[in-house]
Amino acid sequence: MNLFVYTNYTVAGMTLGTVVVEANLSSGALITANFATEYGRQVFAVPGRIDSPRSKGCHDLIKKGAKLCEGVEDILSEFEYLFPASNRPPTPGGTGLLPAMELSVNEKVVYDSLSHEELSTDEVIRKSGLPSSAVSVALFGLEMKRLVKQLPGKMFVRNN
Repeated sequence: MNLFVYTNYTVAGMTLGTVVVEANLSSGALITANFATEYGRQVFAVPGRIDSPRSKGCHDLIKKGAKLCEGVEDILSEFEYLFPASNRPPTPGGTGLLPAMELSVNEKVVYDSLSHEELSTDEVIRKSGLPSSAVSVALFGLEMKRLVKQLPGKMFVRNN
């Protein structure tokens, strides 16, 4: 087994699920997804353009039973047991933030940079003063905590 295949094998075994965003039919991401399936892990695939070779792998995974993933809610719904109903706000207007979760320093800075007005990732980077990698990680964390919503075109808004 070469090093890359061994890495894919290890990654698939360490996770609860694997999300494949873009993959051609010979992509290493498909190797990881196949290992995840063998381990009984959930596999998610983000669909792409039907004429793009880089979408063929995801489309093939969906045909074979991977869960179609259009956003973070599709992933969260599969792991509902991680977010028990007793910890969720009772109203749709709630923040969705679980009481035990706290924001990291970067998440707080990014969250404070956002409003109910749509902002692109570049605008969030400018407003927050953080590097793009820190903003990407913070936005993902805020999405997982249901404080931020990603809209089409990589636009972000506060969730409430």
